[in-house]
Amino acid sequence: MEEGSVGDAAYRRIRTDIIFGRLAPGRRLGLDWMRQTYGASVSTLRELLSRLSSEELVTAEGQRGFEVAPVTPEDLREVAALRLLLEAHALGQSFAAGGLEWEGRVVAAHHKLAAMERRLLADAPAEASLWKRYDWEFHHALVGACGSKALLRAHAAVYDRFLRYQMVAVVFRGAIAAEEHKRLLAAALARDADAARAVLEVHVNGCVERVLETKALDAFKPGAPVAAEKEIEGRRRVRKAV
Repeated sequence: MEEGSVGDAAYRRIRTDIIFGRLAPGRRLGLDWMRQTYGASVSTLRELLSRLSSEELVTAEGQRGFEVAPVTPEDLREVAALRLLLEAHALGQSFAAGGLEWEGRVVAAHHKLAAMERRLLADAPAEASLWKRYDWEFHHALVGACGSKALLRAHAAVYDRFLRYQMVAVVFRGAIAAEEHKRLLAAALARDADAARAVLEVHVNGCVERVLETKALDAFKPGAPVAAEKEIEGRRRVRKAV
């Protein structure tokens, strides 16, 4: 396999492992360990980590090398505000331009998400990464007809940063979140962008407050013991709000 292909595969794996919490916030990314784990050369890994640093998923610590970017309440709020700004703008454009095919994609994406939410509400075992994949597919479908590739790329990048916080906390807000998704679907089919924006603001801000209520981010404060990746990875049952 060519080095470029190896590098692309390693980039995708590292990025996914960071977003889904398999590499915990604050973990030092030793190049020797990464070379053995991801199968890329040290020089390629340096390039990939610099790229991830530009995406604010990795931090460069001078002579100390690279670490997984920290998680803080302040950063979560900033990321949430940016997501709202981009997604609310894209919703208006998408609702205005979307046709029947777009409606079909939105309905299909919501169908999968709603089925997963019913499992969670029934307290059935559920894989957090699959639940969040369906969540992403639905929100992406809602904005998918906005007509701007640059806007979709920017939205996808900030959504991933927001998703990382959700995966660290792994909290499902129960029937509240499911109802908000239903209301977003109804607004989309009615082409009511104002209603959708109002629901989205409550939806995103509610998630932020719930993540902070769990105090899951406290484990990653400076000086606190770094949570093991296997602890985050092992959360097979999503914690439901009561």
